[in-house]
Amino acid sequence: MLFSSMHQSWQELLEPARELLAEIENQLVFDSEITPTKPSIMRAFEQPVDSIKVLVIGQDPYPTFGVACGLAFAVAASHKLPQSLKNLMKELAFDIPSATNQGDLVRWGGQGVMLLNSALTTQVAKPGSHAKIWAGFTKLVIEALDKKLSGNLVCLSLGEHAKKLSTAITLGEVIQATHPSPLSANRGFFGSKIYSRVNQALVTKSIAPIDWSC
Repeated sequence: MLFSSMHQSWQELLEPARELLAEIENQLVFDSEITPTKPSIMRAFEQPVDSIKVLVIGQDPYPTFGVACGLAFAVAASHKLPQSLKNLMKELAFDIPSATNQGDLVRWGGQGVMLLNSALTTQVAKPGSHAKIWAGFTKLVIEALDKKLSGNLVCLSLGEHAKKLSTAITLGEVIQATHPSPLSANRGFFGSKIYSRVNQALVTKSIAPIDWSC
């Protein structure tokens, strides 16, 4: 069950959304091929709520089977980096040259970075096919997290889907940038210095910055 696979602190925070999540799970049963696989769908919710200080909002999982791992922009271990992730690493090298940029985003989670897609699943080979299914849930998640952290949240919103969702944040700070996909990266993502901007926002809140090396 999706609800029970979340960390207990998330279950407590999102108890009002329990029925909604169950409805979503019932809808997913009818899709024969979805990505990521069911055990990884709620992976972004494995870390305790109170450990989070940065929320990265993406779009939806990579639509190729076996690539998505349940964390926005991240990929399954040893998998070739998709172009969006390559572009994230290219900007990291430009913004913070001292940071390693091998594309293993799991390390960010250990420092309080939550990698959340606006849709937690999609049909294989059909990007965006589950956007409407998840829209209500992810909005509730963002609202609840923003309220819980009482202003001590920095949101990195990447792309138009994320921009719409980030309007749910009223207490924390939102840093907006273009999506790093090859279709849009040259229209404002490269040179956006998202990593140093997030760290500056954290420091302003007297919160330790992120070591973005990965």
